[in-house]
Amino acid sequence: MDALFDTINVKDLLSTGDLTDPTSPLSAPDLRLLKARLESHSLQIKSRIQSYLLSHYTDFSSLFSLCTDAVLQTNAINEKLTGLVNLVSDSKIDVEIREIVEEESEKMRELKVKRELLELVKGIVGISQRLRGVEDDLKNGRLKFAAEEVRVLKIILRIGDNVDDEKEPVVYGLLRKEWLDCFEKIQEVLVKFMENAVTFEPDSGGIRVKYQLSIDGIIAGLDLRTVLEALEVLGILGYGLAKVADQMFKFLIIPAVNSRSSFSFIEDSEKVSEEMTEATLKMVQSFDAKIEVVDGESIYSGVARVVRFIFERICFQNVSWIRCFGRLTWPRISELIIANFLSKAVPEDASKLADFQKIIKHTSKFEADLKEMNFISTSDSADQKLSNFAENVEVHFASRKKTEILAKARNLLLQCNFTIPEEYTRKGLPRMNAGTAVHIVDLLFVSEKCVVSKAVFQLMELVHKTLKDVCFSSTRVALEFYHAARDAILLYEAVIPVKLERQLDGINQAAVLMHNDCLYLSQEIQGLAFEYRSDFPGCIKEHAVFVDLAPRYHVMAWEILHKQIQLVIFNLKEAIDGADGFQNTHQMQQFESAKFSIDQVVFILEKVHIIWEPLLLPSIYKKSMCMVLESVFSRIISDILLLDDMAADETLQLQRLIHLMMESLTSLMESLIAVNQKEKSEEYSRFTLDDFIPSLCKICKLAELLDMPLKSITTAWESGELLRAGFTMTQVKDFIKAIYTDSPLRKECLWRIENVSL
Repeated sequence: MDALFDTINVKDLLSTGDLTDPTSPLSAPDLRLLKARLESHSLQIKSRIQSYLLSHYTDFSSLFSLCTDAVLQTNAINEKLTGLVNLVSDSKIDVEIREIVEEESEKMRELKVKRELLELVKGIVGISQRLRGVEDDLKNGRLKFAAEEVRVLKIILRIGDNVDDEKEPVVYGLLRKEWLDCFEKIQEVLVKFMENAVTFEPDSGGIRVKYQLSIDGIIAGLDLRTVLEALEVLGILGYGLAKVADQMFKFLIIPAVNSRSSFSFIEDSEKVSEEMTEATLKMVQSFDAKIEVVDGESIYSGVARVVRFIFERICFQNVSWIRCFGRLTWPRISELIIANFLSKAVPEDASKLADFQKIIKHTSKFEADLKEMNFISTSDSADQKLSNFAENVEVHFASRKKTEILAKARNLLLQCNFTIPEEYTRKGLPRMNAGTAVHIVDLLFVSEKCVVSKAVFQLMELVHKTLKDVCFSSTRVALEFYHAARDAILLYEAVIPVKLERQLDGINQAAVLMHNDCLYLSQEIQGLAFEYRSDFPGCIKEHAVFVDLAPRYHVMAWEILHKQIQLVIFNLKEAIDGADGFQNTHQMQQFESAKFSIDQVVFILEKVHIIWEPLLLPSIYKKSMCMVLESVFSRIISDILLLDDMAADETLQLQRLIHLMMESLTSLMESLIAVNQKEKSEEYSRFTLDDFIPSLCKICKLAELLDMPLKSITTAWESGELLRAGFTMTQVKDFIKAIYTDSPLRKECLWRIENVSL
């Protein structure tokens, strides 16, 4: 059939040469030929179709018959459906059917609810009966069965779950309350049984265990094992054993650990018909004299004997029961043994640490015995408190020694009063006796002696002793000692500035002594590594550092000294301010005021001289005092040179004031000259005192200028003498104008000063 409908190709109906040019139109003969051939081809198709239909006549006939039957059936169904629709619409039967279905559904729901309520009532009644059964079992001594029932009912009633009571029937709350009452009753009964089963005799130091138990004659003939099983079933074994554990710890363990005399435990038992009815354990003290507990063997054996009695006579060698008892008592037992024995047995001297090995051995054996009885866990390292403490004895020893070292260092610093004996002078540098508050020490990197406080001297003695112990100690101990030495040094920085807070705000010996302490510490610290590092243990040798502490004390020393210098300079400036710029000193009142100011300056300088010279290093004393004198002289020179008009008498009075001041400072200047000459002789310095106090020469020259003729002043400037003394051309000119009135001579001198080349 597909061949009848093949696509007709026009090219096949024409000759090949007719279509050589696709763009050229067909001629009339070509069109007629094409029409004829198309008609012939159409007749062929019609003939083929007719032949196909005739050959498949039967098939087409059956197909048409089937289609006719389908149409007839469809018409019949349509007529029936139309009749049914008409019937329903006339009688409203669909409404009746819907009502019947809804009523049936409602009845089924009610039936389901009633069945559920019935089941609920049956469950409630069953639970209530089981709860009453628990009470009956309790009265009849069936404690284990009652405990199991309580445990099952706890799950059924969801006790302990987060239940919303508002969404549950009220009866559930009542049942839970009834269950709680049953639980409390059985718990109370079991606890009473345990109290009757295990009793203690404090006076005789004994324990008595009964195996046949009764309560007030109501429940009799119950054995201890059943009570323990019931406690375990209820999940309150720890609660039931808690009181027994407390009394065991109080009346047996504590006496055994604290006893300082030999003792032993004696066990006894009673049997009836080969069944044990009672067991006792008593602690018997020896009548021998008190002995010292050395290695703890007696303590460990006594405690182990008590634990074994518990394991065998109370817990019946049940692993879970003895573990529960261990959890209740072991933390307290281990802490008691550590506090009352192990910590006290830690040696005071590092040389005796080896003797502690016996204690470590007995401690390990004791814990092994407890593990064998399952009193403590074999896998939990937290239960090995005693072994851990004993094996770390070096750490405990070092920690205690570190605490002692720091406590001693703190006491030394707090008790020192930083006072200087009145009879003390630097001359001869006498060594102080043990009762004095200061010591004279040799500085490591400076060839000078230094006065330091007794506190810092003893502190460094303590540090040196500690570092010597580092050299002969094990690694862990050495590390603690090393940190103790560092912390002891740092204590000075933490304690002394607070202790001397008020003194540091004034000019006094304590502040200077603290400066010396810091200087001494900075130098001693730098030498510690050189002195001890080679003898330190390997790991300490690599990490021990002290040099980082030296700069902080060096800075502290400089800050303290700088603050003292600034305080002195401030007081001196206040004293000079009282002179009111040295104006009008030719008037008696103004002269007295200026002289009083100079007297105050001298007093302050002498006070500083008395405090500083005996205590400070000569080089530091010289530099510090020169700074102070420079500030005083430069201020006085400045005030005098600022005067714009001076009478003849006034210049003489100013000269007198300068001479009075310099004469009063003779001893101070001599001390500075002596220090400078000593340094020169030892080739420490090639400078003169004028180099350290530039204003010294200037103030002396100013005193001369106040009584010098005008020409002499001019000549002194031209010779360069005044320039070398520190005067400037402006200062000299203003000075001349202030003293001498305007005149041809003054003009000439001023011209010469201006035009001289220096």
